[in-house]
Amino acid sequence: MSSPPPVIAAPAGVIRPRPAFTRQLKRIAARYKGVPIGGSLLLILVLIALAAPIIAPHDPQALNPAGRLQPPGGPHPFGTDNFGRDVFSRAVWGARLSLEVGFLVALCTVVAGTIIGLTAGYFRRLDTVIMRIMDSMMAFPGIVLAIGLMAALGPSKYNVVLALTVVDTPRLARLVRSVVLTLREMQFVEAAVALGVSNLRIVAVHILPNCLSPIIVQGTFIFASAVLGEASLSFLGAGTPPYIPSWGNMLAEARGYLRDAPWMMLFPGLALTLAVLALNLLGDGVRDLLDPRLRNL
Repeated sequence: MSSPPPVIAAPAGVIRPRPAFTRQLKRIAARYKGVPIGGSLLLILVLIALAAPIIAPHDPQALNPAGRLQPPGGPHPFGTDNFGRDVFSRAVWGARLSLEVGFLVALCTVVAGTIIGLTAGYFRRLDTVIMRIMDSMMAFPGIVLAIGLMAALGPSKYNVVLALTVVDTPRLARLVRSVVLTLREMQFVEAAVALGVSNLRIVAVHILPNCLSPIIVQGTFIFASAVLGEASLSFLGAGTPPYIPSWGNMLAEARGYLRDAPWMMLFPGLALTLAVLALNLLGDGVRDLLDPRLRNL
């Protein structure tokens, strides 16, 4: 009987490749095309927003009445607006504001909605009270509630974040609660209760990790909704102050010049469309990737 071939160890300091992991990444990229496409678009927008002071050729708030409503070309690749401000510079700086507001809203909503949903879903005595409050908040149309909050708080970037967080939190809380209601009846939770594990540890260790997939997916959609919500509030004059570069403010200013200067609305509208499209593609891809019923790797 022949002896098995000797095993040759890799030299010290050499990292051996992991072909299985590489193949898995290629399969994921081929099967879930929304993840690389949406992620790439979002990454480009984030890099543009971070590099706004370098990319923008002009001060986004500098007025030049003598050069107002110039068509795209020359020193102004996207043209100028009704005050002579460079549209390209304002669109680049608007990306920073919109993505920052969207990220902060998504982060605050995920934290608040997860805490509320876990509390309402696990503690039965608090469920009725908490969810009736959430239902009363959801009774108002989202944009109407946001406008009302902004009218009370005043125009500010962080007030926009607060208003949109209040609007989106009840929906995420209901989603988390529905998942917790199912997990609470599982055998591994009942076993933890029988062993005398504290409620806080059960929620943090046994229930919360099983809620992360829907929370992550919903967080991407909340990000997209917040970007669009900030633009809507600014467009209606209830968002950030008009002098701050924002895609919504730019679209609002372009309403009266759609025929004479269509580039004022074209470029910020295109940027807003790409941002929402990227986040929705990324959210759809992540949902398919995290759902075991849709995976076919």
